Amino acid sequence: MFSIYKKEVQSYFYTPFAYIITALFMFLFTLIFNIKIASMDSSSIHFTFTEVFYNVTFYFIFLVPIMTMRSYADERKFGTEILLITSPVSVWKIVLGKFFAALTLLAFMLLCSSVFPIFTAMHGGVIVGQLICAYLGFFLCGAMFIALGMLISSFTENSIIAAVLGEIAMFVFLFIDRFSETGFVSQFPLLQKVLYAFSAKPKFAYFSKGFIRLSDVVFFLSAIAVFLIWNYIVIEKRRWNRG
Repeated sequence: MFSIYKKEVQSYFYTPFAYIITALFMFLFTLIFNIKIASMDSSSIHFTFTEVFYNVTFYFIFLVPIMTMRSYADERKFGTEILLITSPVSVWKIVLGKFFAALTLLAFMLLCSSVFPIFTAMHGGVIVGQLICAYLGFFLCGAMFIALGMLISSFTENSIIAAVLGEIAMFVFLFIDRFSETGFVSQFPLLQKVLYAFSAKPKFAYFSKGFIRLSDVVFFLSAIAVFLIWNYIVIEKRRWNRG
């Protein structure tokens, strides 16, 4: 698995890709951070980052498909997939290697964003417990979207299509609770509960406010596991089809 992981990490960090994605993420974080700071009435900065992370999550789903669209699509497009799936490396190691490489990029992005709470702590106060919860929730939510994006990338050889489909899927997961609150769906209480149960936004909202609920952690970890298992099934099926 380490060889796959190393190859994927190098494809991120030995090219401008990781730094461009991180720069875009930092731009979004800076923009929202400045907006929230400018809207404060007090001259003393006492920041919780609740609304910052909550708003960044919405824009972050536009970046994740760009991170994952090449995971398998480019392998198929350039014919290198045959070398990958016929190698002695197990499918699980391929899937996990690619997944952990993308998580490394996500962790790097979050590490870069730590300059904002450090700056805030130097000029005011930061609720550390709430900040840790927000980072944990963002990481779990990001990991789930990465696993989903990788799964979608395994279905096509066109990275643009993978990005567009990934964007749609992540948007649905993030905002399906809004649909569950519509008048039509509210007529069906059971359907409304099911749709709300699959929405990621309300669960992340608890993290951003400084609360860690076991049910929310289980939701994100279960979703990650399911997407990775489906990813494994798709790649394993393709390996068997190639004989």
